[in-house]
Amino acid sequence: MNTTDAVAFWDGVYAARPAAGGPQPNARLTETGMGLPPGDALDLGCGDGGDALWLARLGWQVTAVDISAVAVERLAALVRSHGLDDRVTTVRADLHTSFPPGGFDLVCAHYLHTPFDLDRATVLRSAAHALRPGGRLLVVDHGSAAPWSWNQEPDIRYPSPREVAAGIDLAPQTWTVERADAPRRIATGPDGRTAEVTDHVLLIRRTA
Repeated sequence: MNTTDAVAFWDGVYAARPAAGGPQPNARLTETGMGLPPGDALDLGCGDGGDALWLARLGWQVTAVDISAVAVERLAALVRSHGLDDRVTTVRADLHTSFPPGGFDLVCAHYLHTPFDLDRATVLRSAAHALRPGGRLLVVDHGSAAPWSWNQEPDIRYPSPREVAAGIDLAPQTWTVERADAPRRIATGPDGRTAEVTDHVLLIRRTA
């Protein structure tokens, strides 16, 4: 499976549902980001753009990245309509082959799962190295599958936050795990359905 397949798949996922007029931020981001001073943020797999818009409204300069041109174009239109084009830069990129340049105070990776080849550990390690001292990497993974998820494999196993941290393999002298847990919440799907799901939350801070 190549990049063309991945782009076509994710373009299809977003094109199959209406564009979100007012996408909401992920709950784990609002928990983490509300008390942080604004700086430069990188949103990996920005999707509908709720996280990028929320951060921009708080004063962050946001680089929002997704493999789907449909998602990126929709978010760019939303950014313009909300008057936030001076705070949000949208980028279509395949993290399998490249990583956005620059230094960041916050990198978010929410539900960065795909049925295609992606060395997540390498991507997340690059994200950690892109942090400035004091910056944070927030990784939120699925700990269970919602009924509307594209992945309904019955035998799928979700690595724990500690396992994800071990896979990234960061030097403890430079990066500190500040949070690694599996809270539950009520999620709302694209069609309005709700379900209880588990999140795997990993928060890493660059200390040096």
